[in-house]
Amino acid sequence: MSIIKRSLIYQGSQAEKRLYTLFDSGSSHSCIHPDFVSSLGNPEALGVRRKMETANEGQYITVTERIALDFYIDDILLSDEFLVVPSLSEEVIIGAATLQKWRIKLDFERDEVIVDPRVARNRI
Repeated sequence: MSIIKRSLIYQGSQAEKRLYTLFDSGSSHSCIHPDFVSSLGNPEALGVRRKMETANEGQYITVTERIALDFYIDDILLSDEFLVVPSLSEEVIIGAATLQKWRIKLDFERDEVIVDPRVARNRI
């Protein structure tokens, strides 16, 4: 399995921070480790707690919070909701929902993350 990992700048309501980000099309949602949330902004409680399966089959975690963040890929401003996931193995994971929303392409041969700036500019 190929992976792409990048250092990206994230902006919340209180601050910005550079975090190592794993691009993972196998993850349904984008996630952030709880250790970085309070320095960026205030998380919001989910209306319904979510029991989510991890990459380890049969293992589940409970997610109770989310945070809205802006982030930059190649100086292109994007934004999305990130689930605050206890014991996340990475600082941040960009999952399939965010990849699809922004039409982000992953080129594993060239180790590139590709964002069409026209897509980001035309989104509301």
